[in-house]
Amino acid sequence: MSNGGMDDRVDAVRRFNRFYTRRIGALGEGHLDTPFSLTEARVTYELAQRGTATATELGQELGLDAGYLSRILRGFQERGLIDRRPSEADARQTHLSLTDVGRSAFAQLDSAARRDVGAMIGALPSAEQDRLVAAMATIQRVLGAAPEPAEPYVLRPPWPGDLGWVVQSHGELYAREYGWDVRFEGLVAGVIGELVRNFDPACERCWIAERHGENVGSIFLVRGTDEVAKLRLLLVHPSARGLGIGGRLVRECVEFARQVGYRKISLWTQEELVAARRIYAAEGFRLVHSETHNSFGVPLTAETWEMDL
Repeated sequence: MSNGGMDDRVDAVRRFNRFYTRRIGALGEGHLDTPFSLTEARVTYELAQRGTATATELGQELGLDAGYLSRILRGFQERGLIDRRPSEADARQTHLSLTDVGRSAFAQLDSAARRDVGAMIGALPSAEQDRLVAAMATIQRVLGAAPEPAEPYVLRPPWPGDLGWVVQSHGELYAREYGWDVRFEGLVAGVIGELVRNFDPACERCWIAERHGENVGSIFLVRGTDEVAKLRLLLVHPSARGLGIGGRLVRECVEFARQVGYRKISLWTQEELVAARRIYAAEGFRLVHSETHNSFGVPLTAETWEMDL
């Protein structure tokens, strides 16, 4: 290939880069009209998808200078966006994770990005959208992009309307999958109502799992006594099962319970909920009591599980 041919290709790639960075707003002072730079938004994305990561892992994944990344993380900590925990396996490493504030900030970034990309391609005919996506996939493949390790999802605090979604989703899914009647939906509504009336953010939390802009999961940690927390309303929508969301939601509850000083977590479930029971056992809960009942229109065996913290 002649030097002229290579020069033309280099110019074409640079021309595309200039066009696309301008088109997606990457040159603006704040990414997506937020206080985050584009690099800060990428760091936040990695933490949201990984759950926890070390600074070394983030630097390697994003190709960032260690000093530059350290300044970003220091700023995140000052803004209350991340937690740092020493690694039990390697004292030289620190595990980083998003706080509730950080998850909420990322959820807003993610929502804004999806909105802007949707607006950018939404005016194109469907066939043109497919051509654009295929061309982007070709660029990734030719330049050696690694495949996405898992389908992304976000954990965040509830927004207006989310608590109603929790009630409705429990009612619909348990009726369809287990034949439970409306009394179960009423029970869930009562739990939500009590939480809203007496909510104490110092020792209680709710997490909503969101994937592709849709709610797909929930869990609550509520106060039982000063020393015992209750895990309530774990739910993963069928469309998002198999992604590890259920285990991640339970781990968030356990970590928060430890942080605020609970000594035990208790939960109430049913013997028939095999997938949920498998998650509880894997995360360290143990079955302590069971009894039969017929509270939701079908014969059930209720179970109490506990975990000492």
